[in-house]
Amino acid sequence: MEFEHKPDSGRLMASQSKKHEKAPDYWGEIAINLKDTTKIKVENGLTIVKLSGWKRKSKTGQVYLSLAVDRYVPRGEEPQSHPAEDEDVPF
Repeated sequence: MEFEHKPDSGRLMASQSKKHEKAPDYWGEIAINLKDTTKIKVENGLTIVKLSGWKRKSKTGQVYLSLAVDRYVPRGEEPQSHPAEDEDVPF
């Protein structure tokens, strides 16, 4: 089964054999939804893509890093908790 690309996610696979000293230890892809430019940080003309990663194991046993674009949330726009969802509400 071939890897299915999902928006704002990807993976890095460990290189099985390095042909030379400067060859990468990991290789892979990430699919970024560029139509959604919200919550993307730009500094000095550079687009900064914040990533999160999780160590996973494929069905064949190969270890890889699962990646996700972690979009920036500007200060003041952090999600607010609702009292109904808060377990510490005293009533």
